[in-house]
Amino acid sequence: MRTVLFDLDGTLADTAEDLADALNGVRDRRGLSPLSFDLIRPIVSHGADALIYLSFEVSPGDDSYAEIREDLLEIYRNNIANKTRLFPGMAEVLESIENSGRNWGVVTNKPSWLTEPLIEALNLHKRAACIVSGDTTPKRKPDPEPMLFASNQVGSHCHECLYVGDAERDIEAGRRAGMTTLAALFGYIGEHDNPDAWGADGMINQPGEILNWLNEQPIKLDEKV
Repeated sequence: MRTVLFDLDGTLADTAEDLADALNGVRDRRGLSPLSFDLIRPIVSHGADALIYLSFEVSPGDDSYAEIREDLLEIYRNNIANKTRLFPGMAEVLESIENSGRNWGVVTNKPSWLTEPLIEALNLHKRAACIVSGDTTPKRKPDPEPMLFASNQVGSHCHECLYVGDAERDIEAGRRAGMTTLAALFGYIGEHDNPDAWGADGMINQPGEILNWLNEQPIKLDEKV
């Protein structure tokens, strides 16, 4: 393994509190009481549409959808890293990856105008070998296109990449691209999710377990990509 690629929300970074605050901010503007964090957290990896449906039972195409979405993203963008942090142990994982001569990057469905300021706020923008957002390529996960783009950006073949994510579409995209995949059980897994059925090569309960997989595949620094 030469490269580790991460999903962003629920895998690399714990963004749930800021997104929950943004969603409840939209509710507050409409005179509604806040939803509990425990209710919101499992939905975060599924994006704005899922959060809006959870809170308002509104879908794209409904009359009020566009206004609600605009409010949600405005509040979130203005408070994008108030509480967001790397998951415990992830900083050490990134450092170990770099020290081993490997590289790492991000492949997320989050749009670039949210991804890039968040990565910068976490002081990771100069360390990531690639940052592939939901609008970087014409197609998004679960399509493999962003994974293929990322592997090209980092200079590794897909079979030399490990992709870590906390949603079924992450695992599907990685598998379709020919990458080794790990399901991050510490992420935003809902009660109706079934990671056992996703087809991942492995499941991890904490970021440090990523290193176990890498240690089983020592890098050969003298090989050419």
